[in-house]
Amino acid sequence: MKIKPNSGRMIASFFLLMFFIEVLSCNSPVEENKPETNNNNIKLTGYDLSVPDKTIPLPDILHEISGIVLIDQSSVACIQDEHGVIFIFDLLENEIKDQHVFYGNGDYEGIARVDNTFYVLRSDGTLFEFSDYTSSYTEPKIYQTGIPASESEGLCYDKKGKRLLIAPKSKIEKGSEYKDRYLIYGFDLKSGILSEKPVYDFDMEEITRFALDNKVIAPEKDKKKSKKGKKKSDGKTPEVNLRPSAIAIHPVTDKLFVLSSMENMLFIISSNGAIEHIEKLDKDIFNMPEGITFFDNGDMLISNEGQNKVATLLRFNYRQ
Repeated sequence: MKIKPNSGRMIASFFLLMFFIEVLSCNSPVEENKPETNNNNIKLTGYDLSVPDKTIPLPDILHEISGIVLIDQSSVACIQDEHGVIFIFDLLENEIKDQHVFYGNGDYEGIARVDNTFYVLRSDGTLFEFSDYTSSYTEPKIYQTGIPASESEGLCYDKKGKRLLIAPKSKIEKGSEYKDRYLIYGFDLKSGILSEKPVYDFDMEEITRFALDNKVIAPEKDKKKSKKGKKKSDGKTPEVNLRPSAIAIHPVTDKLFVLSSMENMLFIISSNGAIEHIEKLDKDIFNMPEGITFFDNGDMLISNEGQNKVATLLRFNYRQ
């Protein structure tokens, strides 16, 4: 039997094609092949926090970015913790398109937007309000909130409650009954007064128990050694501290999302104040998560302070 001159080439090409198909199929990201734990976390949070859908590097002036809030589908307002300036960042062009001075230098940690009015939180609990962010400088209205904490970082708008939520990072300085509690207060926009009672009240022991029960953390081993020189394990419980660096209310579920950069954790709180989920964040992705905001459809933006890396904005598409 005679073999046509091109048949050898055709056979070789066929096997080469099959080889490439096999390689591509092995390397394609398949949702079903993800670890079960990760799939469960996606169901609980609505996001795949192991892989950002988009990563945007930020310019040097935002290296110490400390807060963000969405303006519209293509722009986000950013603050950093040294200068009293709001930077308007274009999400399509990946650049700062405008900036507005509102006050002098200070430790600014949180930003919220109510229609066309911005509120900026200084770490000592002072609030700055200004309504015309289109001008180069606007004289702000200043509120001394009197929040009973030495350091506050979390700020967001609670649309249903018609108030701002302020989350102290440090513990409350109001007596021994608040020793192991973290509180989030409401700031009434009509009266300009801080709520006497907290909107959210978190018990650290309950949070630690939740983290242990859901395997977010594991019991630490006692570092004391026995007579034989071996380490003894007594199931000692580590402490989980909820020290908010940023807060935001989810536009679809109304749940409160709390970032804690010191613990590198995300806490999800129900509208009645119950802990629903705690997720340990990957340090390689979230080197210093200091800001959080949402698009109307639920897509989430998280800002990372640079530290020894480049500051970033991370976008996570909503999956529910």
